[in-house]
Amino acid sequence: MLYYLFDYINVKFDPPGFDIFRFLTFRSALAAITALFLSLYIGPKIIKLLQKHQIGEAKKEIGPKNHWSKAGTPTMGGLIILFSVVVPVLLWGDILSIYIILILTGTLLLGGVGFLDDYLKVVKKFPNGLIARYKLLGQVVVGLLVGSMIYFFPTIFGSNFDSINTFTTLPFFKNVNLDFSILYIPMVIFIITATSNAVNLTDGLDGLSIGVTTIVMLALAVLAYMSGNAIYAKYLNIIYLPGTGELTVFIAALIGAGLGFLWFNFYPAQIFMGDTGSLALGGAFGILAVLIKKELLIPILGGVFFMETVSVIIQRVYFKYTKKRFGEGKRVFKMAPIHHHFEMVGWPEPKIVIRFYIIAIILAIVSLASFKLR
Repeated sequence: MLYYLFDYINVKFDPPGFDIFRFLTFRSALAAITALFLSLYIGPKIIKLLQKHQIGEAKKEIGPKNHWSKAGTPTMGGLIILFSVVVPVLLWGDILSIYIILILTGTLLLGGVGFLDDYLKVVKKFPNGLIARYKLLGQVVVGLLVGSMIYFFPTIFGSNFDSINTFTTLPFFKNVNLDFSILYIPMVIFIITATSNAVNLTDGLDGLSIGVTTIVMLALAVLAYMSGNAIYAKYLNIIYLPGTGELTVFIAALIGAGLGFLWFNFYPAQIFMGDTGSLALGGAFGILAVLIKKELLIPILGGVFFMETVSVIIQRVYFKYTKKRFGEGKRVFKMAPIHHHFEMVGWPEPKIVIRFYIIAIILAIVSLASFKLR
C-alpha cells in the first residue's frame, strides 16, 4: 500500500529521492527490515498470550525422552511468522501482481490448515489433531488452485507465458527445458503437498526448520529476482518470467520474519512454530519453486527437507518389509526423521541444528551454481 502511495507521490510531484521506492531491491530490503522488527516486537506478546491461555506443546511419548522437558512450551508460533510476512508484503509489495496474490493466498491457506491442526491438538486436546486426510485435502486444494491458474489462465501471468506455462528449467543442462504438459497440475499438487509435509517433518528440533527455511529462501530470492530480469535470465540461460521479481519482496519479508522468529525459537526454544508455521513455510517453498519454474531444483535446494522425508520413508518401508519377512520389524535409523537419529547417538541438539544449517548453505550454493555451470 505504501508502495502505491509513494509511487503516486513520485509520479505526481516528482520529489527528490522518491524514485527509489520503485526499485525491487530497495522495497525488498524494506520488507525484510519491517518483517524482522515486527516479529521481534510481537514475538514476546504472542508468547505471553499463549502462556496465559496454556497453549503449549503436548508431551510426545514417541519422541526422544529428552524432549519431554519441552512439554508446555508455547506453540502456534507460526502466527508470528505469518503476521510478520503479510504486513510488509501489503506495505511494500505490488499487491495487484498475480504472483503476490498466489503466494500470499497459498501460504495463508496452508497456514490456516496448520492452525486448525494445532488448535485441535493443543486447545481441544485431540491427540492427532486434524485428521490426516483433511490435512491432505487442504494441501491438494492449494496445489490445485496454483496449478490450475497457471495451466488454464496463463495470459494473466504476462505476454507469451502461455507458450511456457507447463515448462520447467533443468538444472545443470543448457538449453534444456522439460514440458510437463497435461501432467502439470498433478505435478504442482504433488510438489506443494510434498514440500509442506517435508518442512513439517523437519520441525523437530529448536531452530532447525526455520533456520533451514531462511537459508533456502535466500537462494530463492536470488533466483526469483534473476528470473524476472531479462538481462540476468538471458545471461544464465533460464526462462525469463516478467513479474516474478516481485516475489523477492515476499521472500525478503519471509527471511526477515524467519530471523526474528529464530530469535525466540533457537535452543532452548521459547516458542514452537507448530503446524501453523511449518505447513505454511513448506507450502510457500513449493509455490515459489513452481512460480519461478525451478521445480526440479527442489531436491537439491531443499536437500535437508528431502533428506528428512526420505529417512522417514526408508524407516517405514524397511520396518514393514522386515516385519512381513521375518515376523519382527527392524529399523535402519535409531529414530526417524533423521535428526532424531543423531540425537539418539548422542549429538547435542544445537550441534545437529548447526550442522544441518551448514549442509543447507552448501546446497544453496550448489543450487545457485548449477545455472552458471550450464
